[in-house]
Amino acid sequence: MAAGKTRFDDVYDAPDPRPYFRRLAPLRYEIPEHARPVFRRAAAARAAAEAPGGTPPAVLDLCSSYGINAALLNHDVTLAGLYERYTGPDTAHLTTAELLTADREFYAARRRPGALRVLGLDIAGHAVRYARAAGLLDEAHTDNLEEDEPGPELRRALAGVGLITVTGGGSYVTRRTFDRLLRHARRPVWVSAFVLRTVPLEPLVACFAEHGLRTRTDTSRTYPQRLFTDARERDYAVRAVRATGGDPAGREEAGSFHAVLLEARPE
Repeated sequence: MAAGKTRFDDVYDAPDPRPYFRRLAPLRYEIPEHARPVFRRAAAARAAAEAPGGTPPAVLDLCSSYGINAALLNHDVTLAGLYERYTGPDTAHLTTAELLTADREFYAARRRPGALRVLGLDIAGHAVRYARAAGLLDEAHTDNLEEDEPGPELRRALAGVGLITVTGGGSYVTRRTFDRLLRHARRPVWVSAFVLRTVPLEPLVACFAEHGLRTRTDTSRTYPQRLFTDARERDYAVRAVRATGGDPAGREEAGSFHAVLLEARPE
């Protein structure tokens, strides 16, 4: 993880999502809401590119945490609604087991027609297991691909993946993770990734090219991720953006992390 960026280890792998939402609400963490229409379009286009009559391609959400992207992709919910649910009084008194039961009913009642199969990959075991138990993820995997090759269960699952999504995980994973995912893919894989501007894009673009994927990105369009926690984090981000050749004026200098969208598809 990049030095200078605030760590949230205490809420990334809690037994349920409430500490995560409570911690990030004051920071206006919003990138999943920006990603929702993008991922829906990408998933629809990827499914349409599949041969008729075949098994619909699955989505692998990288750094999937508590299944937020899966919730927004497959359910009639908004990120603002999830903040209200997990930080408000209606769920504050529930045990984790009670919240899980309530979440199963909540998401089942809001499931969109034609919901996609979504697999989660995150080393935060509590988070992905909660998302799986709540019905947001069809599978939950905790392989650390920065350190090792995919295990047998993840390799099996990758055979059905047609789209990889990620919101901001470029701060936590590098081309090593993407390379290992793409090497074990068994069908054409598209990538739709929101990457913070503090992260150099060239290694990811080169990795995608090595696997026959052409990357499209508009670096002039950015998406706010969240507010900085303090002046130290802001200074880190401003320096990092400048180091990548970007201009932090009006974005990081104004107080927020910003991401760009990388979309990689077969040549």
